[in-house]
Amino acid sequence: MIFASSIFLYAFLPIFLALYYLSPRRMKSVTLALASYIFYGWWRPDFVLLMLVSTVVDFTCGRRIEREQEGADNAKNGKRWVVLSCVVNLGLLAYFKYANFGIDTVNTILAEYGREPVQWTEVILPVGISFYTFQTLSYTIDVYRRVSPPVKSFGDFMCYVAMFPQLVAGPIVRYNTIAEQLHTRTHSLSKVYLGVLAFQSGLIKKVLIADIMGPLADQAFASSAPSAIDAWIGTLAYTFQIYFDFSGYSDMAIGLGLMMGFRFPINFNRPYCSLSITDFWRRWHISLSTFLRDYLYIPLGGNQKGAIRTTINLALTMLLGGLWHGAAWTFIAWGAFQAFWLMFERSLGKQALYARAPKLIRIAFTFVLVMLGWVLFRAEDMTAATSTFAAMFGAGESSGLGLELSPLHFIVGAMAAMVIWALPTTQTLIERASVWWTLPLQAAFVIALFHLHFEDHVPFLYFQF
Repeated sequence: MIFASSIFLYAFLPIFLALYYLSPRRMKSVTLALASYIFYGWWRPDFVLLMLVSTVVDFTCGRRIEREQEGADNAKNGKRWVVLSCVVNLGLLAYFKYANFGIDTVNTILAEYGREPVQWTEVILPVGISFYTFQTLSYTIDVYRRVSPPVKSFGDFMCYVAMFPQLVAGPIVRYNTIAEQLHTRTHSLSKVYLGVLAFQSGLIKKVLIADIMGPLADQAFASSAPSAIDAWIGTLAYTFQIYFDFSGYSDMAIGLGLMMGFRFPINFNRPYCSLSITDFWRRWHISLSTFLRDYLYIPLGGNQKGAIRTTINLALTMLLGGLWHGAAWTFIAWGAFQAFWLMFERSLGKQALYARAPKLIRIAFTFVLVMLGWVLFRAEDMTAATSTFAAMFGAGESSGLGLELSPLHFIVGAMAAMVIWALPTTQTLIERASVWWTLPLQAAFVIALFHLHFEDHVPFLYFQF
């Protein structure tokens, strides 16, 4: 089930909200958890069992850590339980997300030596496993670090892990940010109103921008020999698509959370207005970048163990961040690309090479660098990425415009540019909630609903991660 579908908008959501608001306060978390299992199991009910395994393991580990640390001064008490949590969660993630990639790589090597390939039945990737795995890991690690108290109610923990608004594509919500909200959250008409506006904004981004720019990007990246203009237009279309698809989902998740009394963290802060790649990673997928910083980069030593170690830590963090997005060499290359620019800018004092240029020039240069990174992120393989890069820089085999452009693409592209560079964030706009903004929003929302009735449902891009 996806947010941008009739079954969700006209059946699941209204029925759930009615049951949720009618539930007694002590049962609201359980109601949300059970509804989330239905939402998540709509496509594959058996994957709910996998999520339950993580839930039971981490709830148990959290309680065991508490028991061993109670009254003890030794900060290492409970270490075996946090290790167990990491082994189980990362083991499940490794198997379901990277087993196919590993076997394919082995078979490629065997083929080079004329050996028989390993026989293998491909594993189906459970939707959202990367997100809820990181959430449950953050819980046990924070309990071990004594950053957060362990959850007392299994129903509350079920709610935290399975909460459907951000379950399958984030933001990655850490337990310590909503621990109090799980049992003391407030519900009000003002929260519902702001939540509806945020949800509407996200749906508009997804349906009226991302889903229209997506096929244009698909055309360009499907070509084995794109022309320069096709490569640049296709990459720009994907640059718009991935931002409006993912930030649209985050807006919808934040909006749904508000309707239920939760305040989730912001996940995007105008990333295409960044002045450097370092600045970009402060603004893009904030919940992931801060997770990698706090649970990987800093534990590795961060920038506290000399320049060489800092460089290694930064490179490893970004490479693993790229691999987190998908089991393919293109994602590893994308992580390496980001790591290179972050390390280069760190050598300049966390400034871009063009730091002395006017602000608009710095934004433009950073935007082009981000676009080049998205080529690696979107390409089917390294061969396709190389072909696109060659075309972009004049070494392609084709010329002229081969894409099927329509006036709608230009209109939507202009609208996307206006939202990116002229408007504040969705969160800023909904807090203001002025008439000049809410009335056009309602009109655009109605258009988006009509569009949904006449077009096939398009899954969110980050469902695959």
